[in-house]
Amino acid sequence: MTYWLCITNRANWKVIKEKNIWGVPRRHKNTIAKVKPGDRLVIYLKQERKDKEILEPKIVGIFEVVSEPYEDSTRIFKSPPHLNETYPLRVKVKPIKLGELEFKPLIPKLKFITNKKKWSGHLMGKAMREIPEEDYKLIEALIS
Repeated sequence: MTYWLCITNRANWKVIKEKNIWGVPRRHKNTIAKVKPGDRLVIYLKQERKDKEILEPKIVGIFEVVSEPYEDSTRIFKSPPHLNETYPLRVKVKPIKLGELEFKPLIPKLKFITNKKKWSGHLMGKAMREIPEEDYKLIEALIS
């Protein structure tokens, strides 16, 4: 079993929750190709600005992958207008645990973040990245 941190925004988190689907753009083909049924996806919401308010990054759920990766270009995900992507590379998922966990207080405890000061560099430009089982177990224990 592999554990993945899946990086998304609040609009697409709604889609994941309602449709039980995780999708990535074509440029992440090699990453999603490694995803297998039984793997766990930890959903990470990136920091966003809403009006004048900063919405802090957080972990909002853990899902189990229940399908092989497949292709579907139906527009269900929201993409930044300049990219206009459909996130066509997808897997079906089922919820294991939903809840909220602030991300920043976790940083000192997470193994995959080796540079604690520039932690966001570990997530930049990625749709998903593998995380160690130790980090997954910590997140699973703390999410509520």
